[in-house]
Amino acid sequence: MATAQPSVPAHITHPDQVPGVDLTQLPDLKLYSHSRLFYWWPVWVLGYILAILTYAEGVIVELNGVGMYMHPSKNPGVIYTVVFMLVILFTNISLRGVVSVVAILTVMFVTVLFAYLGWWEEILRVLPYLSIHMNLGFYVFFSTFLLIIWVLAFFVFDRLKFWRVRPGQLTVEYVIGGAERSYDTRNMIAEQLPQDLFRNQILGLGSGDIRVVTSGARSEEMVLPNVLFVRRRIHAIQKLVQVKPDQLVPTQDGTVA
Repeated sequence: MATAQPSVPAHITHPDQVPGVDLTQLPDLKLYSHSRLFYWWPVWVLGYILAILTYAEGVIVELNGVGMYMHPSKNPGVIYTVVFMLVILFTNISLRGVVSVVAILTVMFVTVLFAYLGWWEEILRVLPYLSIHMNLGFYVFFSTFLLIIWVLAFFVFDRLKFWRVRPGQLTVEYVIGGAERSYDTRNMIAEQLPQDLFRNQILGLGSGDIRVVTSGARSEEMVLPNVLFVRRRIHAIQKLVQVKPDQLVPTQDGTVA
């Protein structure tokens, strides 16, 4: 004969209060907020690509009696410098929503205006005198140094603090020190902020910022910047928030059904 599963008493309003429920078995979601250094990956990726290109097609140039590999063309140095400056620009200036569309339209308007006035011919006439050369050692050293910092930030420092979402509970946890703060998810608001076209969509590969507003006596507003796969995370949060604590049913082995 099958036995009925014990139900949760009506007065239970928090998973910590559910008798026999192992919190480690609850469905949860971890959210990591990353620093803006995450968006710098194109710099070290392009640096390694140009290093390989310089090694394959470069020539040995002597400077002060020291030979070094250098690409005969100025294009790799110019491309690397332009990408480096654009990454600095996009990671420090935020263009969200309508503003990003206005920026794109402005660039298109300026491009057409310069063509109408015939200014592009004068600009292109000056470009041949712009020559930037970087040797193989620069590409390898700078890209490796930036890669080490990027890896430490993405896999270590950015993970020292995270947000854990469980049915009925939002917890802010710190890896070092073991500090922890908990919030009730009833009437909690979780929304995705407007994305920056260049930073979030292009450099961030679909990242974004999440705004969370808790309710109750300890109501707080928190912004989680630079969360990867932000749309998928928002949907997962909404599903977990919809699960009420009094719907949790402890089984015989302590897990949750």
